[in-house]
Amino acid sequence: MTHSATTESRRAQPESGGGRRRPKRRRWGRIVLLSLLAVVLAAGGTGYWLYSDLNGNIDGVDLDEALGEDRPEKLPTSGQNVLVLGSDSRAGDNAGLGTGKVAGARSDTALVMHIPEGRRQAVAVSIPRDTLVTRPECTKADGSALPQAERVMFNSVYSTAGPACVVKTVEKMSGVRMDHYMEIDFAGFKGLVDAIGGVTVTVDEPIKDSTSGLDLSAGTHKLDGTDSLAFVRTRHGVGDGSDLGRIGLQQQFMIALLSEVKKQDLFGSPTKTYKIADTLTSALTTDSELASLTSLADFARSMNGVDPASMETVMLPVAYDKTDPNRVVAAHPQADQLWKAIRSDAEIPESAKKSPATGG
Repeated sequence: MTHSATTESRRAQPESGGGRRRPKRRRWGRIVLLSLLAVVLAAGGTGYWLYSDLNGNIDGVDLDEALGEDRPEKLPTSGQNVLVLGSDSRAGDNAGLGTGKVAGARSDTALVMHIPEGRRQAVAVSIPRDTLVTRPECTKADGSALPQAERVMFNSVYSTAGPACVVKTVEKMSGVRMDHYMEIDFAGFKGLVDAIGGVTVTVDEPIKDSTSGLDLSAGTHKLDGTDSLAFVRTRHGVGDGSDLGRIGLQQQFMIALLSEVKKQDLFGSPTKTYKIADTLTSALTTDSELASLTSLADFARSMNGVDPASMETVMLPVAYDKTDPNRVVAAHPQADQLWKAIRSDAEIPESAKKSPATGG
């Protein structure tokens, strides 16, 4: 990702690859980057306000201007909803990370973070990148109109029309209004892991993936930033080799990452805290309302009551596409039930967590 996320140079054809995985309810689920950011910022407290230069690191996207009034209604009981993207640009600092030579950028990881009223629990809904969706009419960075298109891969929306169109696509498919947007790229992810001194993971079986470069024996490993990036991106060495097969590794890693941050004395080490904050904000793009350190810190403090142990990750229920088995489509009525629960701030029914797509 470059910070000008909507530029024409980011166009690319979507990466091919199948999507097969069995969704599971995980109470510890994927601890997403937003949660990590909240912990890091909250750990530093008001001391962050002394680092005003960090404000200039953050790029902002004005969603209200880009999306206009054609959006789902903000319901009084719908809590907070944040779209979190991990982008896979190979440009700039990302070019030397062994992530391939695909042009442009896509939304490599995408999830909707739902924080209910009272902010004591949170739910993360993962949207498989290979899901075929209807992309609504959007306005590109140059001001030109992009017509609606059906059966496009979800992760291609980002490279074609930029982050605002991804938000609009998610809102159209879910009926859920996104309150905020956050995005981090490959280089930012690697830098964050290196800044905290690495992350420890345990694997039950050896993983060897020549594409990502990951080569781990069974057992416990301390991963640096480069190996961590390979760990969350690997798919050919786990499950059935599909894109959905790696989601479990991503969930495992985010838990380990948050645990590592929480056990470190960031409050007692302002130098290390600053290094982590500088690394993260340099790679961060948010909606314009969050695009300042003060706003991020305020939002982080409002989430202090969220217990990671009570978080739940749910994959959008999907079925294999009848035309192309390497793609998936939202499964109905399960997906409808899931989004309805998010909109109404209600508990997600078990039926909404079951997916016809059982590979991975």
